[in-house]
Amino acid sequence: MDRLRWTVVAIGIAIVAVVAFALISIVMPGSKPAQEADAANGYDGSIQASTLLRVPVTGIYPGGNPNGLYTNLKNPLADDPDAVTRGMKDFNVFNCSGCHMANGGGGMGPALSDDKWVYRSSPANIYLDIVQGRGAGMPAFGAMLPDRTVWELVAYIQSISRKPAPGFGTTTSANPQSPDTEQVPVNQIESPTPWQFTEPMPPNGEKPGSPPQ
Repeated sequence: MDRLRWTVVAIGIAIVAVVAFALISIVMPGSKPAQEADAANGYDGSIQASTLLRVPVTGIYPGGNPNGLYTNLKNPLADDPDAVTRGMKDFNVFNCSGCHMANGGGGMGPALSDDKWVYRSSPANIYLDIVQGRGAGMPAFGAMLPDRTVWELVAYIQSISRKPAPGFGTTTSANPQSPDTEQVPVNQIESPTPWQFTEPMPPNGEKPGSPPQ
């Protein structure tokens, strides 16, 4: 009789435990492991979606306190020596140059090869620019590009996005139209470090060998 009683008690405890666990899973948001929840929502990225959600697009924080936000996430491919070169190829294959021009020099879309940013310059911010898109005409590529490809593009964009030293001039863009020094055209040199290759811009824009105007 005692054995039967203890068996019934054990079964009751097991049932209560299962029900309690089920209720916790339903009622408490975020109780699932983050990676499982992300995968269930169709996201299979290198960084948890819940972490990316806390990457600020602005640098303005209530009380100046960014606690709880991820302002300096590292590119998961930061230690991959070939990521920049792959990103350069991705940039051309996916026609990023159609808006941002070759070498990210700037055209219909803003220049990416200088140090001026609209939505901040951290790796995660650039990642979100590509994945989410932006209101001024940047499409959202999150449903089209694999996560790894996006991070390769981030690596490449950060490679070319530098404030040029005085000897390297300024980026080629719509404004100013005729800088003193410009990048060598991409049809001559394709490089993830375009600011190592520059040429002087003649005063009147004439090309080498052309007669003076």
